[in-house]
Amino acid sequence: MHNVSTHSGKGITAVLQKNPDDVVITFAKRTAMGKNRKALLKVDRLFATFEKTKLDPAKLDDICVGTCHPPSPMYSSRAAALASGIPHDVPISTVNRLCASGLMAIRNIAHNIKSGEISMGMAIGVENMTLKRVSNSLCQCPRPTPIIAESVDKIPRAHDCIQPMGWTSEMVAQTYKVSRQKQDEYALISHTRANKALNTGIFSDEIIPVEIRGTVISVDDTIRPGVTMEMLSGLKPVFQDWGDSTTTAGNASGIGDGAAERAEKENMEILGKWVGSAVVGVEPCYMGIGPIAAIPKVLTQVGLTKDDIDIYEINEAFASQFAYCVEELGISMDKINPNGGAIAVTHPLGMTGVRQVVTGLAELRRRDKKLLCTSMCVGSGMGAAGIFVNEAQPFCEAKL
Repeated sequence: MHNVSTHSGKGITAVLQKNPDDVVITFAKRTAMGKNRKALLKVDRLFATFEKTKLDPAKLDDICVGTCHPPSPMYSSRAAALASGIPHDVPISTVNRLCASGLMAIRNIAHNIKSGEISMGMAIGVENMTLKRVSNSLCQCPRPTPIIAESVDKIPRAHDCIQPMGWTSEMVAQTYKVSRQKQDEYALISHTRANKALNTGIFSDEIIPVEIRGTVISVDDTIRPGVTMEMLSGLKPVFQDWGDSTTTAGNASGIGDGAAERAEKENMEILGKWVGSAVVGVEPCYMGIGPIAAIPKVLTQVGLTKDDIDIYEINEAFASQFAYCVEELGISMDKINPNGGAIAVTHPLGMTGVRQVVTGLAELRRRDKKLLCTSMCVGSGMGAAGIFVNEAQPFCEAKL
């Protein structure tokens, strides 16, 4: 990997052009995602993909792991790296921007390469949601509620930052008039597409099988089969004490675990390249609308229009925010989450930002298309987005 410019204002020709200083991706895989602590999924095995890439781990300059939840993710990430056989002199860091943590890991490695500080790195997204679940009076919340000073808590926006994410889903639904029916309709699209992808083996192209206690895990067990509109509309709202609640277990992302990674450039096949990324802030109580601000910002930075993008991977934290984002952005659902999204496959927070890139690049390769935009809302009122280019051979050619 080497430096790359953002091609600001130069348009699609410059973005697609291959340059000797591009930041390129040569390996992009993930584990299957699982429930009930199955997908602790042995991060040390995820690190140990060098047998597939033939990359000498001693040539890595740095590793960045996107992950959210304490305690001490830095210590466990470092231990996993050493356990996998990565030399002790290869450093590692963790980054936490909640739901965008995985994308920030990619961004950090890309920026470090661009600056000339390193020449090759590994970005990983990992989350162990089921281990970190904490109950409170309002919801089963996949994070501990932070303690903040009383003086800070008196500021409405500051107070909103620490509210459960389900509350922000309800705020978006009520403020922007996203009906329960519309949420269930978008959720059904996600469930249907994910089931089709699972049943036709599409996800097998991006999953690294891992063995846990003698069992090989190679298929997402978070995808629910046979979901219908009747089933979705019959589910009770999760937050019944909040008035006209519309968020259900069927139209919100689930709690699951998983990990994903990318190793980069050492005389290996180039799968794609990183072009640029953007982060934004929004009102904390409407956290879910982050992609509405983040996607236009990153497109402007790299000189593209929304119509230039072939595939969008937009995180489905809740159907309320996802439906509103899709319709406000004016992007056809034909381009968005073609194999389903987090409502169907689940949303391990630190993993999602990398998982969406892995999934998106694989789908671009399958379709022989070029441009991916990935985006997500971020807890406490933020959004993030990134642009990637597919430079791999189509699957049909690669397998000849």
